Amino acid sequence: MVKNSLYDRPDSDREIVTTVTTGLAQADGSATDLQPRQLIVTIYGLYARQEHNWLSVAALVRLMADLGIDSQPVRSSVYRLKKRGILRSLAMSGAAGYALSVDALAILKEGDARIFRDHRASAADGWVVAVFSVPERDRDKRHELRARLTQLGFGTVAPGVWVAPRHVAAEAETVLARHGLGGYVDLFGAEHIGFADVGSKIGDWWNLGELTALYDAFTERFAAVARGPARTLGTDRDSFAAYVPMLTTWRRLPYRDPGLPLELLPHPWSGETAAALFADLNAQLAGPARRHAMSLIHR
Repeated sequence: MVKNSLYDRPDSDREIVTTVTTGLAQADGSATDLQPRQLIVTIYGLYARQEHNWLSVAALVRLMADLGIDSQPVRSSVYRLKKRGILRSLAMSGAAGYALSVDALAILKEGDARIFRDHRASAADGWVVAVFSVPERDRDKRHELRARLTQLGFGTVAPGVWVAPRHVAAEAETVLARHGLGGYVDLFGAEHIGFADVGSKIGDWWNLGELTALYDAFTERFAAVARGPARTLGTDRDSFAAYVPMLTTWRRLPYRDPGLPLELLPHPWSGETAAALFADLNAQLAGPARRHAMSLIHR
């Protein structure tokens, strides 16, 4: 399958998580509790990039109708996404439609590995430490830097000192540089050599209770989909209606959990159960969902 990121950027970078990662689906996998704009971003991330980065308005309305969303909320959401710089108007062959902006495409590509690949670290891999100091005259950059580190999955050790698994280092360097924040922060590769057991600190640096609740909610809501007819006996439309809300809900989690080492986490770790469920549903539903989407896009 084609692996796509589902991360985009509105007019303010600090709104990214709000725009594309909030909301949870119903226990049956329906899109009732998800915002139309979140589902639209998912659809563009999955299906527009191979279609010349473009979907007609008519095709988008058809796709969203199969998620239970009427045309008026779709059009209103597209207008807001356009205003925020995520979508841009583009007519092709006389048909009105929208394409992802250049910036949105870049962030979609950047997020591919986060969403679809398992980057579970081990304690032996080491850490990346971000140390920053932002002068008072640039205090808006301080807030942006903290938000960006949070989105990258860093945990807070102390004011101005944040930590993440070592594999986050390259992405952090790229993201911080791209957003003009490199001048305020230094990144160091590190090992923990003493004194307290680092496992006892993980719960201080990351909110493990919140992560556990998010993982448990995902598993509870979508385990029924894995057992349901969309997996084996349903139509491609059933798979599409289950897959898009599931993926929209999942995509927030790899940004909240940067792949913390299992040996440092509570056992059993609910993130492993949720990740296995996501991998199963992704493998089972992505192909049929794509067939259905293409049938509507090319109608």
